[in-house]
Amino acid sequence: MLSAWIWVSRGQPPRDHAFVRTTKPEAAAAARIGAGLGWRKRAELLELLRPCFVRVEPWLQAGKYATALMSGLPRRNGWTIAEHAGDWTPDKTQRLLNRAVWDTVAATAVVRRFAVAGLDQAAHRAGRRSGLVVGAIDETSQVKQGEHTAGVKRHYLGCAGKVANGITTVHLAYVREQAGHALIGARQWIPAEHLSDPVKSQDMGLPPGLAFRTKGQLAVDILTEALADGIRLDFVCGDEVYGSCTQLRAFLEARGQAYVLRVPSNFHLTLARGVRLTCKQAAVQLLASDRHWEVRSAGKGSKGARWYAWSWTATISPRHYLLIRRHLITGELAYCYCHVPEGQALSLSRLIRAAGLRWPAEESFEFSKDCFGLDQSQVRLYTAVARHTVLVMVALAICAVTTAWLRHRTDTRAPAPSRPDQPPPANPGMIPLTVPETGRLLAHPPPCQAAAHWLDWRRRHQARSAWYHQRTRLAQDAKIALVR
Repeated sequence: MLSAWIWVSRGQPPRDHAFVRTTKPEAAAAARIGAGLGWRKRAELLELLRPCFVRVEPWLQAGKYATALMSGLPRRNGWTIAEHAGDWTPDKTQRLLNRAVWDTVAATAVVRRFAVAGLDQAAHRAGRRSGLVVGAIDETSQVKQGEHTAGVKRHYLGCAGKVANGITTVHLAYVREQAGHALIGARQWIPAEHLSDPVKSQDMGLPPGLAFRTKGQLAVDILTEALADGIRLDFVCGDEVYGSCTQLRAFLEARGQAYVLRVPSNFHLTLARGVRLTCKQAAVQLLASDRHWEVRSAGKGSKGARWYAWSWTATISPRHYLLIRRHLITGELAYCYCHVPEGQALSLSRLIRAAGLRWPAEESFEFSKDCFGLDQSQVRLYTAVARHTVLVMVALAICAVTTAWLRHRTDTRAPAPSRPDQPPPANPGMIPLTVPETGRLLAHPPPCQAAAHWLDWRRRHQARSAWYHQRTRLAQDAKIALVR
């Protein structure tokens, strides 16, 4: 066990230090300097946001708001954020979200460019230029009470797992393979009945001329802005809501954008002249012959590779394919309709990798809610909901970019197990710095001795748990060879 003194210099006297015990002093130091890097990234992003504000006071208040979101407060609302910011009342916070003059759309564009550039630079710096870049479209919800919040309606909410009263927002996540991911676009879904009622529209603060848009059409709006910014995506991915949207698919195809979109089992496609089948019917034909299936990983999770049986079939269109995923234990099937424009690389493994990169959008939602309070806003007006969402995206982008830059320097995990009976390593190492851990570093910089100890303990414990999960998974993966 090696030891190293790590000095965190922020203009403080020598008493601000941490004594670190680790097998790799460089990795321990990288975790400690993560707070400094995070604060530099915060200053960089806030400076880029300055032109979005007419006056300097709301801009400064936005910086305080973003800092409070990253502070680890158990509940983030107008009162707690104002208290953390040192304000005497929540008036400044409420004014920032409701009445202050600043361009929310322009701020979203700034966050988008900052996150994309930061994740791309981190990937290049780590030598991962060949990784796929995916734009994952998905929606997230927030439970709301009453009838006066913009967009509130009783409908199915994924966060509640049932029909409930709440609001829904469509997001675009930028996913850089083996580097990181962040939310770079958002549009709130507003029910048609709200827009057709002038009294309710005024009460909810809906902008004049706002037209009804389905979730698929909101995805088109978000992608239009992202592609106009020059953002390059290898694939656009989404679930059945977006795969079923003809307008979204036509939009992507018109721009030569490849996609891997989930579709329902009753989605129709033409395999050949006069042969039109549903996805389920096509899968039945493939299931009749085991030679059409290949067992491949959809990517690595905390418990190891995520193995599925995959098959694909061409359609009458030379650039469209049906990708089918079969669960190895339950046999459950999932379908993806794929489009790969002419001149772009096409292979089964590439489509599988793209399909597996849709899940980081869910992780971005988890981080945004658990770490930055995306679903804790106590706002009602349309503009306030949008501004809270943008400021959460600011906090997530800062932590995601910082984490991506330190990922390769803070990963000291022991080699993954290769057989089910392999004894555990003497030192499991530590998992790379994560977005939640980066948030904790920014909440309490620089870490004191106890905080530094817990930072290392959590990462080491997670590395040990992941190693045992992977070893247990090997016993199950041994059955994969029997699947044909």
